[in-house]
Amino acid sequence: MKKLSLLLPFVAAQPAFAATGPFFSLWNTNFIVTIAFIIFVGIVLYAKVPSTLGKMLDKRATNIRSDLDEARKLRDEAQAVLASYERKSREVQGQADQIVAAAKRDAEAAAEKAKEDLKVSIERRLKAADEQIASAEAQALKEVKDRAVSVAVAAAGDVLAKQLSASDRAAMIDSSLSEVEQRLN
Repeated sequence: MKKLSLLLPFVAAQPAFAATGPFFSLWNTNFIVTIAFIIFVGIVLYAKVPSTLGKMLDKRATNIRSDLDEARKLRDEAQAVLASYERKSREVQGQADQIVAAAKRDAEAAAEKAKEDLKVSIERRLKAADEQIASAEAQALKEVKDRAVSVAVAAAGDVLAKQLSASDRAAMIDSSLSEVEQRLN
C-alpha cells in the first residue's frame, strides 16, 4: 500500500505537459527528472529506509513510553513522600498541640501552687505579726507594771522615809538582809 501511494503522484502529475517534444526522450528534462526520482525512490525502498524510519520511530515511541512510565513512577513516589510528610506534619502538629496543652496545665498548676504558697506565707506572716503584737502588748504591760511597781516602791520609800526614823530604817534593812540570806541558803 505504501509503494502504491508513492507512485500515485507520478502518475497524477503527468509531467509530459510541462515540457516540449516527446516525453520518452533523453532530451526531455521532465523525463530525466522522473527517471531520477523513480531511481531515488527505488534506492530508498531497496535500502529499506521506510522500515528503518519506522523502527527509529518505534524506538523513539518506546523511549517516550518508558520515560512516561518513569515519570508516573516518580510522580507516584513524590506523592507518597508528600503524603508521608503531610502525615508527619500532622503528627508533629498534634504533638505540638499536646505539648502546649501540657504546658498550659503545668502553668495553671504552678499558678495554683503559687497562690496556695502565697496564702500560707501570708497566714504565717499574719500569725508572726499577731505574735509580735501580743509580745509587744505583754512587754508594754510588763513595763507598765514594772513602772507602777517602781513608782509604788519609790512612793512607799518616800512615805516610809518621812515616817520612819533612822534607827527604824536600819532595823528594817537588817531584817531584810537576814531574810534574803535565809532564802539564798
